[in-house]
Order: sequence, then structure tokens, then C-alpha cells
Amino acid sequence: MNDEILLNSKYRALITGGAGFIGSHLAETLLARGHTVTVIDNLSTGRFENIQHLVDHRRFRFAIDTITNEVVLDRLASECDVIFHLAAAVGVMLIVEKPVHTIETNVMGTEAVLKAALRYRAKVLIASTSEVYGKGNHVPFQENDDVVLGPTSRSRWSYAASKMVDEFLALAYYREKGLPVVVFRLFNTVGPRQTGQYGMVIPRFVQQALRGEPITVYGDGNQTRCFLHVKDAVEAILELAGNPKALGEVFNIGSTEEISIHTLANNVVELTRQARGETAEGGDIGQITYVPYEQAYAVGFEDMQRRVPDISKIKTLSGWIPKRSLEKILGEVIDEQKIIYRHNERS
Repeated sequence: MNDEILLNSKYRALITGGAGFIGSHLAETLLARGHTVTVIDNLSTGRFENIQHLVDHRRFRFAIDTITNEVVLDRLASECDVIFHLAAAVGVMLIVEKPVHTIETNVMGTEAVLKAALRYRAKVLIASTSEVYGKGNHVPFQENDDVVLGPTSRSRWSYAASKMVDEFLALAYYREKGLPVVVFRLFNTVGPRQTGQYGMVIPRFVQQALRGEPITVYGDGNQTRCFLHVKDAVEAILELAGNPKALGEVFNIGSTEEISIHTLANNVVELTRQARGETAEGGDIGQITYVPYEQAYAVGFEDMQRRVPDISKIKTLSGWIPKRSLEKILGEVIDEQKIIYRHNERS
């Protein structure tokens, strides 16, 4: 199927990792636009609850399995026009605790997807990450910037290295074998359905605040990030899926609204107070504690001080820019977590 058809017609999409936070939102949007969606997810980090409301949709189906199951992946790839490859090991905590799982999942999984796509000439969109910029200090990060990683003795950088291999492999399939491939690097993407289980900062902060616990900031809090609403991310991914000029290219997808983690924590405190109808004087929310990286993760842990994307490339290609503010993101996450918190209190 060529790009003009992808852009203008209905197509059959396969989403690896489709029960995850981003994948489930992508599935929803694709269905809303009239496409057919198949999800494969082994539920190691994804959750069935994320896609449960889609199960009865006539154009939706799912397989609970790993993408390294060649027989299953081959069958699903044979029945699709485009593959959105989102399956990966995610979250700093998981990466530090399970580096073997991280490397094998990312590299072997991407290889399996590309091989299956090549057999049926399916277009592939590969999800990469801002982590590949490593310790680079050219901010905002541009797609062709040099990459600076820490030593191999620090497993923190295994995720970045594995995703770089994914990118190299995908682009090699494009150049050598003519497989239609697009790579997109996601910066911090947040919104409803994201959990704090693997160190995701915004849901973790909100959950702690709602429970009346101290908000724990790792490091000194001066590190900065840019948070993109998941719906904006999905819109960007779909813009790339249908644009023939995106083939063989790498694109940043992220917000340019930069904020320090310390300021973010304070904003969560204030917005959570408001959501619970409390005042600064009378409420039980507000304490922020700072935990050294070595204590939170591992001795010698290194982090990126700033993570800000240059999004001019995708903007020039498609006109895409983020539409939703960080305040809106925080409001939605707080509303969702309030419902979960109340449900857990009643249970």
C-alpha cells in the first residue's frame, strides 16, 4: 500500500505494544478514523484495561503474545498495511533493574518486526526515544546532532544504545532493502492511562500527593523536561504515517514547554490541593523530599540535565505542533488519579 493510500484511505494497522499507554491511545484514534486495528502485546508493561473498552469494536482485535513469536507476528504482519512498532522496555526504573530484558526486548523485537514487515512490504513506523541524545548539551536537540552516551559500565545507557541500534537497523532496511520506514523519537509523553509503576514522574507525583505522602524528587530537581500530551503525540505519529516525504527519516516528537522537576512538583502540589478543595494552610499535601539518584536507582546513575526537542523538522513537513498545555495535562492526570484513588479507598 503506498503513502497516498495511507493518507487518504482506510488501512489495516498493527500496533506492537498496543495495550500500553501510548499504543492504546493510538488504537483509539485509528478506530475513530475508520481504520482496522490489531494489537499485539505480552502485557509485561501494557495493561489489558487500557484496551478493554475496544474489545467489542468490529474493527479491533488483539493477541496477547510477544513479538518474538515468529509464527504469530508473521500472521499478523501478513494482514496489515502499516505497523506501528511501540513495543519496548520502558521506564528508567525498569531499565536500571533489568538491563538484559531491556536490550533483548528492544533489539530483538525490532529485528523481528522489520523482518516480518519486509516479507509483506508493510510500512513500519518505529518508536524511538529522546534518550538517544544521551548527555549531549546541544539544546534543543536536533535529529542530526551528535550523540554522547555514558560508559557501558552504567546500565542506564543500555536503553539509549539499544534504541540507537533499532534506528540504525530500521534505516538500513529502508536504504538497503527498500522497506518503507519512518523513525520518530518521543520525548516525555504523558496523559491518562500512564502509571507511575516504572518511574514515570507525573503520575507518580500525583499519586503521592493524593495519598498525602511527600512528593519524592530524584536528584536536586533542577533537571528540566518537556511534557507532551499523548493525544498530541498520536496526532504527530499519524501525520508521519501518511506523508511520503517522511520515509527514511527521523523525527522528534515532543513539547517545547520546558519546566524543572522542582517546579513541576510544586505545580502538582498546588493543583492537587485545588482538586481536593484544600488550602495551603489546612491541607495535608505539600511536602517535597529530594532523593539522591544513587539512592533512587543505582550508584553512579547519570541523568540528562535538560531534555528539549527541536520540532522544526516535523513542523516543516506537516505543520504539526503541540496543542495541549502542561496545565491541561496535569488536570487530566489528576482527575483520572482521583477516580482511581477513591476506588482504591472503597475497595
